[in-house]
Amino acid sequence: MPLNSVNTNVGAMVALQSLNRTSDELSATQKKISTGYRVADARDDGAAYAVAERIRGDMAATNSANQQLGGVKGLLDVTQAALQNVSTSLQKLKELTVKLADGTITDSQRTQYQDQVKQLTNNIKAFIEDATYNGTNILDDAAATTVNVITNGSGKYYTFSSYSALAQIWNTISTSNAWDRASASDALTAGGAVTTAISRTLTQLNNFGSYSNYIDTQITYNKSILDAQESGLGALIDADMAKESARLQALQIRQQLGTQALGIANQAPQTLLGLFRN
Repeated sequence: MPLNSVNTNVGAMVALQSLNRTSDELSATQKKISTGYRVADARDDGAAYAVAERIRGDMAATNSANQQLGGVKGLLDVTQAALQNVSTSLQKLKELTVKLADGTITDSQRTQYQDQVKQLTNNIKAFIEDATYNGTNILDDAAATTVNVITNGSGKYYTFSSYSALAQIWNTISTSNAWDRASASDALTAGGAVTTAISRTLTQLNNFGSYSNYIDTQITYNKSILDAQESGLGALIDADMAKESARLQALQIRQQLGTQALGIANQAPQTLLGLFRN
């Protein structure tokens, strides 16, 4: 092919190819800067994008599990608050039962103590029935069913049992306002009604406290997993903004130089006109 041709301008072709490559690289760099991602979609890096989407799905599932655990934590907190109030009321009931077991009190005093006992038992029943969170009460469950709590995005469960506090605690002391001296004395014994109610309440406080501690630990663990997943995802697809900024400036200069080179190459055929001047 003749070097001096008006039909084929090799210099312009080379300059144009170089300018097009620079423009493509510039577009890719501008995309990284504008999105903040090295891999914004499958066109950038199909394999990395597929991994990133899988990680995003795992993170969304773990986030969802933590939201559910937050609800369970609220339910357990309400349950523990109710049991704590029941425990406090039972301690007061024990004090009054000691007085009812005293054979030296008058009938008037016994009636006053019995009225106080009636109020305490009413309060205990109310604490149990009002231990509701988001429409659920695991303290007033006559069936004492198993509660399944999802703990992570993989579908694993933590299970614990609800409790029939009305049957196991309140029913034990529900008639205490009618106790005479002998009944009150029996209620204070090792197997008596007051002792049994207190023991059962403390056992459930311990149980539900353990459930709550597990949920707290799982929430913290899930947050750690999310942090690790987010860090790994960032390392996989995030753009190095400092590097891309420097590359952007270099490409912009290359684009300007390429444009100038193309302009010079396009002017080359004009020199051939000098061959035909007189």
